Amino acid sequence: MSGTGATAVMRRGPAPAGTGVPETGRPAPGPGRPASWARSLLAQIALGLVCAGYTTGASLGWGSPRLALFMGDFGLSAAAFTAAVSCFLYARTEPGGTRPAWLLFAFSSFMAGAGNAVWGWYEVVRGQEVPESSIADLFFLLFAPPAIVGLLVLAKKPVTRAGWVCLGLDAWLIAGSLLTLSWSLALAHTAHFQGESVAQAALSLAYPLLDIVLVSMVLALHFRRSQANRSAVNTAIAALALTVLCDALFTSPLLRANYVSGQLLDAGWFAGSLLLAYAPWGVHRPPEPTAARGPGLPSRPIAGSLAALTPYLAAAVCTLGILYNVVEGRRVDRVVVLTGCAVVLALVVRQGIMLIDNIALTHELAQKENHFRSLVQSSSDVIMIAAPSGVLRYVSPAATGVYGRDAEELIGSELAALIHPEDLGAVVHEVRRFLAASPAEEPTTRIECRFRSGHGGAARPGEAEGGEWLNVESTVNRHQGGLIFNSRDVTERVRLQAQLQHNAEHDPLTDLPNRALFTRRVGQALGGRRSSDPGTAVLFIDLDGFKAVNDRLGHQAGDDLLIQAARRLQEAVRSGDTAARLGGDEFAALILGDGLRDRAARETQVQEIADRLRLTLSRPYRVDGGTEVRVAASIGVAFAEPGIGAGDLLRNADLAMYRAKAGGKDRVELYVPQMQAEVVRRTELAARLRSALHDGEFALLHQPVVDLATGRVSAVSAQARWRSTQGILFTPAEYLRVTDDGERTAELGRWLLEEAVEQAAERAGIGHRTPVSVRLSARRLLDRSMPLGSVEALLARHGLPSGSLVLELADTDHRTPLDELEQRLVTLRRLGVRIALDGFGSGHVAVHALRRLPVDILKLDRALVEGVVESARLRKITSGVLRIAGELGMQTVAEGVDVPEQVLALRAMGCRHAQGMAFSGPLDEYRLRRALVRGDYPLPGAVSVPAGKGRETRRNPSPDQLT
Repeated sequence: MSGTGATAVMRRGPAPAGTGVPETGRPAPGPGRPASWARSLLAQIALGLVCAGYTTGASLGWGSPRLALFMGDFGLSAAAFTAAVSCFLYARTEPGGTRPAWLLFAFSSFMAGAGNAVWGWYEVVRGQEVPESSIADLFFLLFAPPAIVGLLVLAKKPVTRAGWVCLGLDAWLIAGSLLTLSWSLALAHTAHFQGESVAQAALSLAYPLLDIVLVSMVLALHFRRSQANRSAVNTAIAALALTVLCDALFTSPLLRANYVSGQLLDAGWFAGSLLLAYAPWGVHRPPEPTAARGPGLPSRPIAGSLAALTPYLAAAVCTLGILYNVVEGRRVDRVVVLTGCAVVLALVVRQGIMLIDNIALTHELAQKENHFRSLVQSSSDVIMIAAPSGVLRYVSPAATGVYGRDAEELIGSELAALIHPEDLGAVVHEVRRFLAASPAEEPTTRIECRFRSGHGGAARPGEAEGGEWLNVESTVNRHQGGLIFNSRDVTERVRLQAQLQHNAEHDPLTDLPNRALFTRRVGQALGGRRSSDPGTAVLFIDLDGFKAVNDRLGHQAGDDLLIQAARRLQEAVRSGDTAARLGGDEFAALILGDGLRDRAARETQVQEIADRLRLTLSRPYRVDGGTEVRVAASIGVAFAEPGIGAGDLLRNADLAMYRAKAGGKDRVELYVPQMQAEVVRRTELAARLRSALHDGEFALLHQPVVDLATGRVSAVSAQARWRSTQGILFTPAEYLRVTDDGERTAELGRWLLEEAVEQAAERAGIGHRTPVSVRLSARRLLDRSMPLGSVEALLARHGLPSGSLVLELADTDHRTPLDELEQRLVTLRRLGVRIALDGFGSGHVAVHALRRLPVDILKLDRALVEGVVESARLRKITSGVLRIAGELGMQTVAEGVDVPEQVLALRAMGCRHAQGMAFSGPLDEYRLRRALVRGDYPLPGAVSVPAGKGRETRRNPSPDQLT
């Protein structure tokens, strides 16, 4: 980085537009400030006009001697009383610590007003000269002491005894100097005035001496005044100074001998009184905060210098008084000598106190400097001071340990050359913004950047030559136009944050992006420059058969398989695409479009990618030390559409994947809008199903089970039907397929069992003891929410005879714990419940269950019945199953017997019972009871069965009877 760039880091720029911060760094006046300044200006103009009018009148003699006397006496009295009232009223409203001072100023002004009133009484009312010693002198003498005490109250109190002593010495130095000069010029002549009494001489000396004391206090306390209401205090000091100046002129023998009330000198007293009256009500300027001053600027340099020079100026004035006597050839007066010696002694004492104080301060400063130096040198943070030009003027020794570079090496180098080029722009911007801000509102700022380190080692990509870039966090403060950087190495923290961020966005097992990061990248692809590219697609992948591997070989083998699948997926996608694991055995891939506008060509291309990925994921895996396993992949593909969001695109791909699984697995399916419509329909149906039970929309139907030898109804099979509010009748296969709500399915199973037992008990009560069979899944039988005692309680509550309940066991697979299921079935058989194995012939699992479970009835699956007439091979299989059941002593029931030819074939093979449309469909309770009263159904073929009282009836079914 060039020197120009380094200078830009520290250069103060103008405040940005719209920030509301003036370039001076001071806050702009508030809404009420313009009105306050306007009122103050009007008051000042009025005050100036009144004083100018009085001065003009006094200069012209007021037009008549009597009016001049009146204005010179009662005019001054009125002005002094006005000041007294003004200070008194302000003291009543002032809550601060200056209230006593303003009360004293009010009393002082009242004394001046009373003295002038007495003069007016003599000169105007009585028309005679004022006596040499009168009560007016008492009032005038009482003017100075309250004013002096008031100034002491307004002064900033010293905090040490030495400070109080120095304050007294400063006042004496000023007073002694003024006394020496005044005595040399006028007071010595007054003291030796012939013909005056001692009282008159003392009174003549009292006025100038009190004025000297008052002037001394004004000068000594001017540089020590309090910060509270500085405008009022300054105005009050100016008023008292003007009054003392007029008193000093009046004290002059030449002027006093020719003084007459109403002359120009009275205008000074008049203006001083009105100025004191105006002082408390002027514009109140709040004390300027120290932070508002510019960095490094000394506070009140001129005032501080004058305060330090006050004793020496006083000594110089005293010396001038003595030199005046010597130059004039006069004999040096004893008073001048004593006063001068006292001033010199006070100056020596004061210098001694200051010297001792300076020694103590120097020692304290050295201790603090050593203390702070030790803190800086032992601190692990690096402290750097940069000049406005951007050059480092100081670097703490901690730089050696933190940056691997000596502090002396860094001093004199440009700060910009040490900052990473990629971070320099942000650092310059932040520094300029910080310097343009108000110090009171923003005293510090914080900057993070990479800093060139001097640690050795080969440079890695992105590191500095011969070292590395450290992540540094710096707190920045202003310092004499430059900046102070308090920096610390946060490289480990940044690395930890980066690792935590990576962990939060990646799958811990496969290190692929997780769902959150994948969704964000899909959103970026849909909203960036590729937003109009219809070729962007999302692949939703599910591993078919993974759960079986996990259950059979354990979770370690499953994790190994997932890691290998993730590696294959990562290698199969392009470099710009994204592969992710969404959870479990679900993966996804984002395929970015390549700008092709031909939708058909793009679909073909992506489908080829998906097929290739399916084949890749379906190759054998070696897990758990060499065990070979296979899984398939069902992949759903969804393409971006105009205006689609990331969530909707992922949902579409998910729907396509489920369609692929429903279509036979191990295939690729493209999303079409009809999938969403089907999902909406199924969701609405599932939502209605949740309230159907409570709204009484379910009905219980029974399908007769017919004895193929006699045609009699040997049992009834309970089946639930849902007649929705829209009038649609749903079978169990339809409404159970649309819901995965296990709680609702369990609730429906409980309702079916209770309703079937209750209606069977009612039929038994009127003489129909036909058993009822209820279909329950093996998972439902093992559900702890339906204990075995509840079945016994249900049978006992309704008084259903033993053997009247048949439980049809369904959905037995290899994951069902057969040992536990066997124990449950044995317990149920002890209750008089018979067990039927439903759906036999639909798979090898049924044979496994037949071998282990206590079964009374074997129900042939519809698959063994539908083609039994046409297929000789199927007849042999069905016949073998029936023969096995007979040898095991089980009753057999054929489901789905819908035509007479099936009845004839099954009966010829030895099947004992059947149910289906060849006899009757599901019946409601009324029609079922009519069928039970009739007692039997006609059987196909020439079959003679007893019809009662020795008669034989030949039954040949008609088409109507078969339905």
